[in-house]
Amino acid sequence: MQITGTPLRTVRPKMLRGVYANPEKELVRLRDAGKLTQVARGTYIAKPDDIAPDRPWKLRFEAAALAYATAIYGDRVPVLFGLSAARVHHAIPRAIGVVFTVRDPATVDARPERTELGPAMVASPEQALIDLIRWPDLGGMPAEARAAVAPLWDRVDRERLTRLLGQAPATVRRTVNAAMGGRNG
Repeated sequence: MQITGTPLRTVRPKMLRGVYANPEKELVRLRDAGKLTQVARGTYIAKPDDIAPDRPWKLRFEAAALAYATAIYGDRVPVLFGLSAARVHHAIPRAIGVVFTVRDPATVDARPERTELGPAMVASPEQALIDLIRWPDLGGMPAEARAAVAPLWDRVDRERLTRLLGQAPATVRRTVNAAMGGRNG
């Protein structure tokens, strides 16, 4: 199936116009046959090869959000950051809602992380820590953002954090330093 070779195994009908005469109908047929999962209107993900069509499969929320955004914006353009990145870095224990926002991916310190669909870009622990302190209300869960800071602090590379803060506006440096009690130098 050609879909399994796409970034994060995710397609939209317009991506298959040259492959199928009626991609919408074919995607629905493949979904109904248990080979695809529909994550949003017009967005489908091929199940991993080791999951039989008749077996249920539950995709992690963060991977589904990355797959959806990848189908719209392109491979390695979407970057998971904030609370969702904190979840990937095991700083929060449960999945939470994903908020889509526009941000220049070149301004985010990100790296490929393994998902059940393949590698996807996720903000580094250092970037996630800065973002959670800088924008605790993004996602509407400021208490969770504040709670994720301490576990992220235990995972950050201090030199990398210092380098990222050196590139940040002075107000961000002051905010992070205040939140961390001066621990980051």
